[in-house]
Amino acid sequence: MRSFPHLRLLSLLMVGGGSVLAQDAPLTLEECIQKALSVASPVSVARKEREIADRWVLQARASFLPQSTIQAAHTYNSPNRQDRSTFSFVALNGIREFVALGQLFEEIDTSGRLRAEHSRARASRDAASASVVIAERDLRRAVASAYYRLLLARHVASAIRESLAESRQFAERTETLAASGEAARADVVKASAQVAFLAQALSTAELAAKLANQELASYWTTDVDRELAIVDVFQQPLPLPEPAPREAAPYLRRPEFRLLDARFRTFRAEARGARAELFPRLAWSFQFGLDVNKVAWNNRGYATFLTLHIPVFDWFRSLNAARQSETRAAQVADERSVVERRLSQEYHAALTRAKAYFELVSQSRRQVILAEEDLRLSRIRYEGGEGPALDVVVAQNQLTQARTNYYSTVANYLNARLDLEVATGR
Repeated sequence: MRSFPHLRLLSLLMVGGGSVLAQDAPLTLEECIQKALSVASPVSVARKEREIADRWVLQARASFLPQSTIQAAHTYNSPNRQDRSTFSFVALNGIREFVALGQLFEEIDTSGRLRAEHSRARASRDAASASVVIAERDLRRAVASAYYRLLLARHVASAIRESLAESRQFAERTETLAASGEAARADVVKASAQVAFLAQALSTAELAAKLANQELASYWTTDVDRELAIVDVFQQPLPLPEPAPREAAPYLRRPEFRLLDARFRTFRAEARGARAELFPRLAWSFQFGLDVNKVAWNNRGYATFLTLHIPVFDWFRSLNAARQSETRAAQVADERSVVERRLSQEYHAALTRAKAYFELVSQSRRQVILAEEDLRLSRIRYEGGEGPALDVVVAQNQLTQARTNYYSTVANYLNARLDLEVATGR
């Protein structure tokens, strides 16, 4: 079969070019969020906190199981000075004592202390899980805000750049007319001043765009100076405002309430644990092995111990510790009421802003169309000698402002939709 090396070379170039294009493909908002979630962030810290809380639950659960130990010891007791066959310390069992014991120990939760500790660990785990949800939501919201700020800054710079190009063209035209005596020197000054003003505004807008680019890139990389290619959602059809939820209070789905409920249960569990110190605690232990003066396996044996701990003089400390935790739980309940009112206001404000900004988008788009037409007519009147240069300069400013207002309104609407999603707990 005949080969075509130039065709193979062309195919390799196409594949290589395709891979380069794939690498430089514009990033969508979701891709930016996934990049931010894939690196170290407050979300990864919150996830580790949840893992720590999971280990605490396992520790609390293990407290209900018997504990085993192995003990080995040798004790030497000096002989009595009067009788070398006896030992000096009467509290010990002989001159030499060998201990090799296996022991099982378990606390019977008669006071409820272990159950309170387990409940507290579970509540802390639930609080850590809610914190993970909040951290991830906040990171998504922050990345989305930076994404929209970058688009807005670039569109504002582009609008000013277009107006600057048009104003420079107009300034060159006025200079040409002034040279031939068809325009006044004042027209040249007005047009040149407009060029200088827009040039300064463009420098400021480009600086804002660069800073916004650095802000967005900093969520996943240290190479923040590299210009990001992102999908321009401002040029896509805007999503319609979402209908109002059927629920009377959709903001109650927010993870902040799960966090507050978990904190409430944590303090209640602490109160039960402190109150458990008022009740007797029962424990048992079992020992098997050697506790002898001379090592011999035939001397092995076992012993069982039952221990009852009854608190007597520690009631005031335990009672006040329990009341302190109950007061903290009541404090969390009050805080929940305050948060509920505040989040209710945030939800209704986000809903109102989303509807209002969606209506303003169409109005601001019409303003851009009218401003473009006004500039066109002002140029025609000036060229025909029927209008002053001031009208053209004013029309240029109005067009720049109209374009800026339009993109600002689009950004405000998209941010309002994000605020509404946060306010409804999605």
